[in-house]
Amino acid sequence: MKDTGGPAFPTMLYEHGGESDGMTLRDYFAAKAMQGLLASTKTNSAQVIAKDAYIIADAMLAERNKP
Repeated sequence: MKDTGGPAFPTMLYEHGGESDGMTLRDYFAAKAMQGLLASTKTNSAQVIAKDAYIIADAMLAERNKP
C-alpha cells in the first residue's frame, strides 16, 4: 500500500455524524504535478500523464518524509 501522506485538507466531524478526511496529500501532489505536466508535455496520452503525475507525487512524499 502506498503512503498517501494522510489527508490534504482534513475536515472536522460532520455535525450529523460521520467524518471525512478529504483528498489525500498524494492525490493533491499528483493533481499539482499533472497541471505542470499538461502545460509542458507534448504527449496527449492521459495514461502517461497520470502515471507520471503519481510518480512525481510519490517522490514528493518520499522527500517530505526524510529527516
